[in-house]
Amino acid sequence: MDNSRADSTRLGDVVAVLEELYPPATAQSWDRVGLVAGDPDQPVSRVLLAVDPTLEVIAEAVETGADLIVTHHPLLLRGIHSVATTTAKGAAVAELLVNDVALYCAHTNADVADPGVGHALAAACGLTATEPLQLSEEQELGRVGDLDAPVTLAELATRLHAALPRTAGGVRVSGPADAQVRRVAVLGGAGDSSFGAVRRSGADVYVTADLRHHPALEAREEARAAARGRGDDAPRTPYLVDAGHFASEWLWLPALRARLQERLAASVTLEISTVRTDPWDFVVGAQPPTDAGGMP
Repeated sequence: MDNSRADSTRLGDVVAVLEELYPPATAQSWDRVGLVAGDPDQPVSRVLLAVDPTLEVIAEAVETGADLIVTHHPLLLRGIHSVATTTAKGAAVAELLVNDVALYCAHTNADVADPGVGHALAAACGLTATEPLQLSEEQELGRVGDLDAPVTLAELATRLHAALPRTAGGVRVSGPADAQVRRVAVLGGAGDSSFGAVRRSGADVYVTADLRHHPALEAREEARAAARGRGDDAPRTPYLVDAGHFASEWLWLPALRARLQERLAASVTLEISTVRTDPWDFVVGAQPPTDAGGMP
């Protein structure tokens, strides 16, 4: 018997820790989380943490000798009918299997965890004490809380930008740069389905990602109508901050690494992927915060 193998950390051991931290049963009903590839008995000495299980991330794992990739987003969220290497999904599965690299995904079960993705985004905004933004399938989703002191909307966005990984799109903001904000709601990833919860929370600003044109515009129009209904000239809140899907959820990775380091053997190396899986490469003509943003 190979004693070095018997004494090593097994994939099953790492999975047990991950499922203690992020129970699969807490994932949303539509989600697909857990072990995607790998033998629970295979040894693990190096783990790569990433947002997305892309081909480039898998190549990084192979190059660095990682035995396991832990990602936030699932590889096989929707049904597929082929794993031929002529498709991206098939090529990813083949690369994992051929190179003995395991893959584990913690998605919405990491979103609702305490601490989880929402807590990491809240901390990047400067929030120290938060409460759930809403319940979804009986799970707490998103966070909302108050800053220690009011700041301008531009200051909040700048603070957040400094904490995020660099992306082409940066941070998009809807609202006056000099508006005072204190109560902040956050939801990592796509969040334009939660405007009702944000309004109920009384947040001055909503920090999320993937804000589409119509939901965002309608949310700002609803805020304008509410102010007129009160018969005052109050600022139209909540303002919106789109931090980008990849960037807003990347913030969870350092916290994940720290939690795994506390629970896994010191012989297991934990690294955060250097691959930026945000799909955008550059932006032309972005407006600075002081620009009125009108048509030419």
